[in-house]
Amino acid sequence: MSPAGKSDHVQIVYDGECPFCSAYVKMLRLRAALGPVELIDARSGHPQVEKLKARGVDLNEGMAVIVSDRIHHGAEAVRWLSLMTTPSASLNGLAAWILRGRIRSRLLYPVLRSGRNAALRLLGRRRIGSTFD
Repeated sequence: MSPAGKSDHVQIVYDGECPFCSAYVKMLRLRAALGPVELIDARSGHPQVEKLKARGVDLNEGMAVIVSDRIHHGAEAVRWLSLMTTPSASLNGLAAWILRGRIRSRLLYPVLRSGRNAALRLLGRRRIGSTFD
């Protein structure tokens, strides 16, 4: 996994109705080397969402980070983001340190996803792309 260069187009596709997902992408302090990052709500009807679905990416199973044409999904996406996050002494820095490790991110991500799913149910919100749930 190499860092993105300024010429890479970086897109983060996340669940805009999930309070945890929204807070996470807002608190990210991505390294200046990334250049502009496009945040895409997976519920927005953005063309990238359909492209991800066509490639078999289930956004209910995790956010996606697209760097040029490479897709990072789920635990791999949050790990990639943590590697690109500017170090800080805040909660952002702690989250980045925890998720930076490949094993830690793979073990922790299912717990994070379960928390997201529980929060959506408690808030009465549907899964992405669902008409019934």
